[in-house]
Amino acid sequence: MDEIIDIVSRDYKPTGKTALKSEIHTKGYLHNTAHIWLYTAKGEILLAQRSYKKAICPGMWDISVAGHVDADETIETAALRETQEELSLTLTESDLKKIGVFNCFQSYDSGIKDNEFHHTYIAELKQDIKTLKPQEEEVEAIQLVTISEFEDLLANSETNDYFVPSNKAYYLQVLEAIQENI
Repeated sequence: MDEIIDIVSRDYKPTGKTALKSEIHTKGYLHNTAHIWLYTAKGEILLAQRSYKKAICPGMWDISVAGHVDADETIETAALRETQEELSLTLTESDLKKIGVFNCFQSYDSGIKDNEFHHTYIAELKQDIKTLKPQEEEVEAIQLVTISEFEDLLANSETNDYFVPSNKAYYLQVLEAIQENI
């Protein structure tokens, strides 16, 4: 879907201009995204495998939930909407703990210029993952991994084609925040 997105300034604030997501990615406009990392009280992290239909990093394992913030939408509303759309999981704003905003400025061979600010949250997953319903267009599969498994996969991310290799520093910061909250 080619939704309408706010073009933002370097301090994440809407400029008053909007564009279709396709244009944002073609022209490299700055924009906001919401990232939600889900973890269990037992110390497991929910990973989602990106759909093989995705233009960026198809089939790679990544964040539990992620999506663009639509025009005139708050980042928290986008986080809750994306969680519902991608996993059929209902969270409330009080479930979300913001751990930071991470710059992600990357260009891809496909011509996509992705200049995003990842507003990143963690939230405890309190239900069995068998009850989650991944959105086919976005998510190929989901799995829980232990912190130790996450660290092992991440340590070899340059060669194992599992995680997006360029995101290693980001993943380490997320891991640290989750470990502090378990």
